[in-house]
Parts: sequence; C-alpha cells; structure tokens
Amino acid sequence: MLDDDRKLVAAYLKHRDEDSFRELYRAHTRRLYGLVFRLAGGDRAREISEDIVQETWIRALRMLPAFRWESALSTWLAGIAIRCWRESARAVGRGCSGEVLEIAPVSGADGAIDLHRAVAQLPAGFREVLLLHDVEGYTHQEVAELLGIEEGTSKSQLSRARRAVRERLQGVSDGTR
Repeated sequence: MLDDDRKLVAAYLKHRDEDSFRELYRAHTRRLYGLVFRLAGGDRAREISEDIVQETWIRALRMLPAFRWESALSTWLAGIAIRCWRESARAVGRGCSGEVLEIAPVSGADGAIDLHRAVAQLPAGFREVLLLHDVEGYTHQEVAELLGIEEGTSKSQLSRARRAVRERLQGVSDGTR
C-alpha cells in the first residue's frame, strides 16, 4: 500500500489533474468517511462527515507537497480529518466531549443500533481513542500521535471507553437504560 500511495501522490503532484486526484481520493476516502462518520454520530452524521471529508482533502492537497512519509499516508490523512472534526465540533458548539472491542457480540439491527448509540454517547476523547484503536486498527503509539496525547492516556481512555460501552449495552439488555 505504501508503494501504491507513493505512486498516487507522485502522479498527483506531477500532473495536478482530476484523474490523478480521483485515484488518490478513491484510495482513501471510504476509510476517512467511516472514521469521521463514527466520530460525528447523531442525526446529522452523514452531512457533517461529507463536509469534514471535503475539508480534509482541501487541506491535504495544500500540504501534500510537504508530506515527508514519516507515517503512512492514511495515518496522515486521518490526523487531518480528526483536526477538521475537532474544529467543526468547536465551531458549532458540539464540543469535543461527547485489540477488538471486548463486548458480547451484537446481533441484529437493534444490537447494532444500540452499539452505535453507546459509542456515540462516549465523551469525545474516549470515542476517538476507541474508534481509532478498535475500529480503525491504529496502535496506541499511532493514536497518541494522531490525538496529541500520551500513549498511556490512549490506553487508559480505551479501557474506560470499553467499560462504558459494555455498561451501556448491559443496561440496554437488562432494560435498565
């Protein structure tokens, strides 16, 4: 993937045309959109996610000539998307509060909706770490770099996020929440 990304970036920087951008866009937008969609949660997640992914690409293309390949392109793009998400959240007053996830398997549509709601209700720091680590597959070191936190903070927030999700889902299945 790294070699493919290098070729895509080189082609875009050389030609700066729609075709080379489209190839780069296709290679990374689905994952970016999924990340931002899960961060946004709520009723307007789709609209918010589309706007944030668009802003992510605008910024990325502006900064791409200076990209030093110290991380994977996908990690760099995710960092830009997270910054755009946080800025958007602050601008509209939503604020930024708001291994595999160790919970019982969720079955059926209702279970998936309950899981989505449980994750969406987490404070933003917990939600960001949980999504980046458990869903997107980043290591704690990468999560720490992306979010500008310590690796130990990533680990503790992930543990607390998992516990909170389990408790919310347990409450749903017990009928207490």
